[in-house]
Amino acid sequence: MRERQTWAAAQLNEWYLFPDTLPASLDPSPYASVDAYIDALTATARAQNKDRYFTYLTSIAAENAYYASGSSAGYGFRLGYDSAAGRIFVAESFENTPALTAGIDRGTEIVAIGTSAASLRTVSAILAAEGTDGVTNALGPSTTGTTRTLRVTDAAGTRTVTIAKAEYALTPVSSRYGARILDDGGTKIGYVNLRSFIETADPALRSAFAQFRAAGVTKLIVDLRYNGGGLISIAELMGDLLGGNRSTSDVFDYVTFRPEKSAENTTRYFRPQAESVSPIKIAFIGTGGTASASELVMNAFIPYLHANAALIGANTYGKPVGQIALDRTPCDDRLRVIALAVQNSARQGAYYNGLAGTMEASCRAVDDISHPLGDPAEASTRVALDYLAGRSCTAISASTGAATASSERVRLTGSQPEQGLLVPSQPTPMQREVPGAY
Repeated sequence: MRERQTWAAAQLNEWYLFPDTLPASLDPSPYASVDAYIDALTATARAQNKDRYFTYLTSIAAENAYYASGSSAGYGFRLGYDSAAGRIFVAESFENTPALTAGIDRGTEIVAIGTSAASLRTVSAILAAEGTDGVTNALGPSTTGTTRTLRVTDAAGTRTVTIAKAEYALTPVSSRYGARILDDGGTKIGYVNLRSFIETADPALRSAFAQFRAAGVTKLIVDLRYNGGGLISIAELMGDLLGGNRSTSDVFDYVTFRPEKSAENTTRYFRPQAESVSPIKIAFIGTGGTASASELVMNAFIPYLHANAALIGANTYGKPVGQIALDRTPCDDRLRVIALAVQNSARQGAYYNGLAGTMEASCRAVDDISHPLGDPAEASTRVALDYLAGRSCTAISASTGAATASSERVRLTGSQPEQGLLVPSQPTPMQREVPGAY
């Protein structure tokens, strides 16, 4: 472990975006794990709200599996919590997963959890005694075959189901609601919901935008409310698909490293694709679960669309920085190090407190789990349609909604007070990019 700790410190000293915050020297002996040592090395940057647990150690194999195909073991749902009321809700279920097969979908409440019907504990009791980590523990480890019995309540009533975790590949654009053309008083509105910026999102996004282009769509809703980020390359593709009216000399983003690594800096220009659309107005739906690559896409359009690009929902997480992957293969160690900052063509990029203070237009809305995602009656989608039509709305306060430096919990404005996405203290690669996934 001492060798692994020493290796991690050396990588930080070489690549960390905030080298002035690193201690001149720090004895690893008192730290019981590599993670604990990394936390100590980055403590100053975290206190300054620059690195909110963005630098961490993970598994090479597990992360490669996720980014390539979205592969992970779980029930296949995304959970939100209401700590004040002691309740857990399903924010969405993914296709071809045990959860959806069991009839568990958006809006379902999980009332009790157990290893069998005889051992059920109420969620309210778990939350009261152990907090949200207690619910994570009750749901079991992220291994195939882990089985739990759940008492659930939805529109059909209350029932008890037993489901087992299984390997599944995340569908980045839902086959049920991920890409739709909505009709708002005779105006065609393109709606796309992207769950994560993974490699398999490429064909799915191209298909969605080809549909919009064929329909002559010029107003879009881009729903990133739960999207925790992912690959910059897929964010740049989404920018290209939204940039049909952009020139190849227009900057999408600047990626900058610390001064001594400036040879790594890049400038990415728009590259309109065959499927690209030319929007005159875009409504980006976001929440406290919207981070990283999602914020990069939103920020990129501010200098070009100004108030014709709006944040709908709540303030975003606030992550204008990105990691590189540094591998120590014999140990299956991948160190994700904050090494780069991203900026738009106007050099805007320091949105550590979320994008509400940077976007030139915003409309406050709740995440309405009583309606399906992409449904015009769902509150955030409805407000997005209002914005696109020029109807009035209430702006999002720039001082609320973003996650704080003291917590890894991803916060969002929900249909219940004190609601957030349920994020474990030790998330898997998928849970880092798909907040609330289990």
